[in-house]
Amino acid sequence: MMRATQKQQVIDTLRHEGGYATLRRLYETVDFSNWKTKTPEATVRRIVQDCDQIFRIQPGLWALEESRDAVLRKFELKPGDKHSEEQFTHGYYQGLLVEIGKLHHLTTYVPAQDKNRKFIDLRLGDISDTTELPSFTYEHLLRKAKTIDVIWFNERLMPREFFEVEHTTDIKNSLTKFYELQDFYAKFFIVADANRRKEFEDKIHVSMFDAIGNRVKFLAYTQVVEKYEGMAKASNSMW
Repeated sequence: MMRATQKQQVIDTLRHEGGYATLRRLYETVDFSNWKTKTPEATVRRIVQDCDQIFRIQPGLWALEESRDAVLRKFELKPGDKHSEEQFTHGYYQGLLVEIGKLHHLTTYVPAQDKNRKFIDLRLGDISDTTELPSFTYEHLLRKAKTIDVIWFNERLMPREFFEVEHTTDIKNSLTKFYELQDFYAKFFIVADANRRKEFEDKIHVSMFDAIGNRVKFLAYTQVVEKYEGMAKASNSMW
């Protein structure tokens, strides 16, 4: 029997996964045993990017053209509807951050108001460790922290990283939250499309944010995706 080509194996795996998969999932499920290459992950990336039978939903998330309508309905994505696209994008990056935190064996939190938001085909409330904020400080500071998009907690349930996903909203609002939480030994991240980096730089250097100017980092969406995909190789490095 003729062995399936590498391209066909990727297509068949996407079909088996329901018509869609993250690159990380493809790395885990495609059978590389007969691939005569030292970098099969790079070959998979090239296949999904160049194959006209596959389309990109988000960076790192791919689907079959033959399943386009069914997949978009499943994800509640309506072509041309900016609101549904924004909701899916925001949930997608929240979910990736939750998954990365869990792979680092940290306790992950998303706000209760986001628990029904989708990460691909899962609810954020189902993949995060908690939607109830641990009582790690004074009530007035907890009220600020409970609206943060994703928080990673260490083994003592103290905050270690705070993440705000900024798809369309004002970055200044997130910086104000971080300013209020500056007394914690934690890192702060604004997560957004790379084209918002200049906006971030302009706002973080306003004098009112001098106290946190060196503590807040900008993470482009692509950096989050690359980190998530790299975790398949058991990388333990942090940002």
